[in-house]
Formats: sequence, C-alpha cells, structure tokens
Amino acid sequence: ILNYDIMARFRRRTCIILLLFILFICSIMMALKTLRPDRAGFGDPFGLGLLPELQQRTVLLDSKQSSLNRIQGDTVTRVTNLHGIAVNTMKASMPPVNKMEEELSSPNYNFHIFYYTWYGNPQFDGKYIHWNHPLLPHWDPKIANNYPKGRHNPPEDIGANFYPELGSYSSKDPTVIEAHMTQMRSASTGVIVLSWYPPGMADENGEPTDDLVPVILDYAHKYNLKVTFHIEPYKDRDDRSMYHNVKYIIDKYGGHPAFYRHKTSTGRFLPLFYVYDSYVTIPEIWANLLTVSGSQSIRNTPYDALFIALLVEERHKHDIHRSGFDGMYTYFATNGFSYGSSHHNWASLKAFCDSNNLMFIPSVGPGYIDTSIRPWNNHNTRNRVNGKYYETAFSAALLVRPEIISITSFNEWHEGTQIEKAVPKRTGQVVYLDYKPHKPNIYLELTQKWSEKYRKEQEQWLM
Repeated sequence: ILNYDIMARFRRRTCIILLLFILFICSIMMALKTLRPDRAGFGDPFGLGLLPELQQRTVLLDSKQSSLNRIQGDTVTRVTNLHGIAVNTMKASMPPVNKMEEELSSPNYNFHIFYYTWYGNPQFDGKYIHWNHPLLPHWDPKIANNYPKGRHNPPEDIGANFYPELGSYSSKDPTVIEAHMTQMRSASTGVIVLSWYPPGMADENGEPTDDLVPVILDYAHKYNLKVTFHIEPYKDRDDRSMYHNVKYIIDKYGGHPAFYRHKTSTGRFLPLFYVYDSYVTIPEIWANLLTVSGSQSIRNTPYDALFIALLVEERHKHDIHRSGFDGMYTYFATNGFSYGSSHHNWASLKAFCDSNNLMFIPSVGPGYIDTSIRPWNNHNTRNRVNGKYYETAFSAALLVRPEIISITSFNEWHEGTQIEKAVPKRTGQVVYLDYKPHKPNIYLELTQKWSEKYRKEQEQWLM
C-alpha cells in the first residue's frame, strides 16, 4: 500500500511538471511570434490595405492626397497651430545653457529620430490639437459599421494607447520642448527628423507648424543636437514644388548651427531630407528634380542635398534608383507589415543599395499599436514585450552595418511607436498601456544602450 501511494504521488508530480513545461513552451512560442511576425502579414487585407494607393499602379500625387488612409506615423494627421508672437515669446524665454547638458550622453549623429510637433492644448493653442484625434473608419463599410465612431475627448481621453508623462501637451510649450531635447540627448540620438509641411499647410487634423522650426533649431543647438526634415506628402507635391520648398528650407534654416548636414563619401557636407510617401509620385517626375539631366534638376546647385525615399514594396527599390534618390528608409515600426519594414529583407535591401551607390537607412521601433484611432487594426499591433521587440529591431539593423539608423519614433503617440516617457493611467473610459515593470524612461535607456553598441561595432566595421 505504501509503495502504491508513493507511485501515485510520483505520477501526479510528474504530470504537474509536464503540464507546466508545456505551458512554458507555449509562452515562449507566443513571444517569438510577436517578435517576428509571419511574412504572410504583408499581403493581408489588414496589412497593406492601410496604404490604399498601393492597390493600384503608383500615380502622380493629386488633390486627393489629404484623404489617403495609411499606416504611417499618422500621415492621416499632422501638425499644430502657430503664431509669430507666441514663437517670439518662446525664444525670448529660452533658458541659458547649463551644466545638465554636459552630463547627458554624447549625441550619435548616425542615430536619427522622427519627431512630431503637431500637438496642441487650450493653454497654448486655444484648443486641443491631435490629442482629440477622430476614430478613423475602415474603408470597407461592412467592417466600419462594427466599430465606434467619433473622436477623443482630452485630457483624460486622448488619441493614443499610451499616456505621456507630460500629459496632453502642446508642442509650442517651451518646457515641453526642453524636456523633449533632454530626453533625446539622454537617449544618445543625434539628429531630429522633424515632420514638415510647407508654410500654411498641415495635415487634415493639424495646423501649420513651420513657424515653430526656428524654436526647435534653437533648443536643439542648446543640446548639441541637429535637425533635418521629414517632408510630408503635401498637396500637389511634385518636382517644381519640391525644388521651391527645398530652396525655402535651405535659405531660411540652412545657416543655423543646428541644421544637419551629412558628410558624403566624397567629403561634401550636404543637407539630408527624408521624403515620406515618395512612391506616390512617379519616377519620371522625381527624375526631373533629382538627376543631373532633369529639367528641374537640383543637382550641382546651391540646393543640392541627399534625398531619402520611403521603401514599402520590393519593386520600389528600382523606382527609387530610377528617380535619382540618394537612398531609402523603411519608416514603419511593424516587422512583417511591409516588405521594407520586415527585418529579414534588410540584408538584400542593403546589398541592392551598396551595388547602386545608395544609402540604406533601416527604421527601428519599440512596437506598434494604433487601435485608439483605428479600432479595427488590431492585426497590425506589435507587442513591445518589455523592450525585447525594440532590441530585436536594433539587432537586425546592426547586422546589415548601416551608415545611419532611424528610429520610429520619439513621439508618434497615435501609432504607439513613441520612446518618449509614458506613465500608467486609468480613467473611467480607458486603461492606458504603460512600460511597466520598467520605468517611464526604459526606451530612452535602451536607445542609449544600442547607440553605444552601434558606435563600438562601427569602429570594427571601419578597421
């Protein structure tokens, strides 16, 4: 009887251990699936369907550009209200340089980070801007009818799945700009890629922000950061308007010490521009601007620069080369969403760029979630896995030895790609996601860690 009892207890213990082991294996498999999504996501109707212009042959951007519904760091949305008096007040109140700047991590000018100044609140803008983002309907009416409509109601209910430590801030608030510069320097990034529309223009949910650029430049200079421009797909963007706007940027801001110039392999120092949704315009139009023989050529003029195109589909690499661009970036923080944002394609893209004298700039991100503004898009969520997703992206980027790494993003809250400090928050309407069990600055620390790792590995590449 005693032996039987012992055997029975042994079998029970064995079954429990086996069950726990199976559960552990299942958890590991789920985590790995989150880190490296199936490649099939590229063709899924909830994937590139967010970029409806890709469902047909690329055409010249027309007057309907503002209605494009896609997955970028909300290119459905952009930018905040500005007034010259407020800007001048901000510049006058800018605090002097202090010792704190000297204690921050040294900037890495090969780490570029996408930055948005489209947020507003009643104190600085007379109303909320972008925090009250509308819920975007699905393009299929049958699916759209299954989801809520309306818009968010700040400050408790904002258009984001996380909640910023600074609250529903205004991008014009000097204390906010100061805090952002401090955070970006602490992360050891070096170049701010500023979302930009021409004067008087903005996205359909924002207001013009070009007047804020001088203030951003001044604060960036205080922290030894540089600023370049992420040119958005404004209405009627073509070769002629781009020439005019590049000339405007360089004439107005090119003399500022914080204006970024990249040292080329030939020793020249040239401005660098990221061109979002470049594929919307046909290569022949871009070639007018970006090739030496183009009718609107900017090459070998005082306004020559490095132009970096967005690559989404694989075929875009050939269009980018024909257009005369100097390189490509991938932007999206969703591994598996598009060809360009899929980590396993970066090696072949880097090889293509190397063979065609192009720059390849992979974009890494901490995760992705936009269900606060696209409630039907849960399929494209990428869990942060307590920072593992972000580190996986960095690891994939370093494997291809890029000259520059871009980060999506510092503060694109609508799409949950931010590395800005976020805090736990619960309201009667929603429970926001947070960075627990880590502190609010965990993604700044991880960025700084990988910036240093990149620097050390780059020294080995150059030997």
